Amino acid sequence: MARLIEHVIAGRKTAGTGPRRGDVYNPATGEVQAQVVFADPADVDAAVRAGLKAFPDWSAAPPARRARVLFAFRDLIERNMDDLAKIVTAEHGKVLSDAKGSITRGLEVVEFACGIPQLLKGEFTEQVGTGIDSWSVRQPLGVVAGITPFNFPAMVPMWMFPVALATGNCFILKPSERDPSLGVRLAELLKEAGLPDGVFAVVHGDKVAVDALLHHKDIQAVSFVGSTPIAEYVYRTGTAAGKRVQALGGAKNHMVVMPDADLDQATDALIGAAYGAAGERCMAVSVAVAVGNVADKLVEKLVPRVRGLKVGPGTDPEAEMGPLVTRQHMEKVRGYIDRGVAEGAKLVVDGRGLKLQGYEMGFFVGGTLFDEVKPEMTIYKEEIFGPVLAVVRSPDYKTAVDLVNRHEYGNGAAIFTRDGDAARDFCNTVRIGMVGVNVPIPVPLAFHSFGGWKRSLFGDHHMHGPEGVRFFTRLKTMTQRWPTGIRAGADFSIPTMR
Repeated sequence: MARLIEHVIAGRKTAGTGPRRGDVYNPATGEVQAQVVFADPADVDAAVRAGLKAFPDWSAAPPARRARVLFAFRDLIERNMDDLAKIVTAEHGKVLSDAKGSITRGLEVVEFACGIPQLLKGEFTEQVGTGIDSWSVRQPLGVVAGITPFNFPAMVPMWMFPVALATGNCFILKPSERDPSLGVRLAELLKEAGLPDGVFAVVHGDKVAVDALLHHKDIQAVSFVGSTPIAEYVYRTGTAAGKRVQALGGAKNHMVVMPDADLDQATDALIGAAYGAAGERCMAVSVAVAVGNVADKLVEKLVPRVRGLKVGPGTDPEAEMGPLVTRQHMEKVRGYIDRGVAEGAKLVVDGRGLKLQGYEMGFFVGGTLFDEVKPEMTIYKEEIFGPVLAVVRSPDYKTAVDLVNRHEYGNGAAIFTRDGDAARDFCNTVRIGMVGVNVPIPVPLAFHSFGGWKRSLFGDHHMHGPEGVRFFTRLKTMTQRWPTGIRAGADFSIPTMR
């Protein structure tokens, strides 16, 4: 029988009450390697009730005590890095080096959250009025939830729950049902680090579980990362239920290559940013905007590099790119390539026919390169989430920037240039949440915050960093005066500080 992946509720594994199960595949072989239990509303309610029970003591714990748990968790992550990366690769398919890198980026947020005593310091003003002082504090919300995507089963949850826990909340993780094991392992390590039972839970499932989280009256906030249609649904449903919601959606990240750019550097950047993790990154570069006469030279350099990509199972130390996560997603990516050809884009490198000896049933698509892509084409407008790079030719810099700004997504963008004026103007005028100058994947470090603009983000707060602290807390302001023995009687005018 296939291994069973269970929920973690109140510190214990449980199959829950829901009868449904989902298959978890090995993407390299196409074989079912496990089954995951799917939560029903009763399972979600059990996780919420465990969180409500744990919340009073956890929220009242000194921030330094909560930080000590996270320090211990950090050490456990480092000691178990290799095993955690193997779990990611086994269910997602990304190469081991990339899996380790993604865990490290999550670990950075844990390290940031360890500084929570400093981050929760409020503001104090003495003598705002005669004999009156005023101060503010940030306090936790209660039970909160995170709904995370398949492409980063370690990093994205770790962008959410360390800050939520450090600020005194109880957290329910709903990982992707495609690669759910890592979430369970994180729960085990948190318990080993000393986190009290009930403070962190893992519930698995599909839309039933998501809807149960969004509608549960005792969940105060929901953090989400996924596709834009689902992000918008989560945002509208959650806010309609009175919850605070941050919902990060899809992307179509552009990299503008100027005529003066170092083309070898730009080519290296595009190969890594477009084809790393088989393109299954919300910050993957999927559009190269070649400005002026640089297009032919850029494509000439890209072609042999794309054809030479080393594709294989994620456990192969020589592999640069692994399989896609499921057969369904593989067929979807192939369909986009078909659509690009049908709509007139020039298919320079075709990855559809890739077959690996010994892995014929794996979910592999080779590196694919299109040239002469137009803004009206489907492969330009929609997020493919696969190893497909589209080259768009732009006559000048202004047209390139307008192209970036007109797109519905606004997650990330980069410019490669030696011109400081162009770089500065790009940073100032591009309507994008995260911008790189000669940096293809400008993901902010933990002490900044991650998030896009336009239809790449629904909600007011970006993720992790200072914005994460604000999202998972409420501001409270106190104004205080102690009696002096002098009574002036009732005052019916609005109070002033004169």
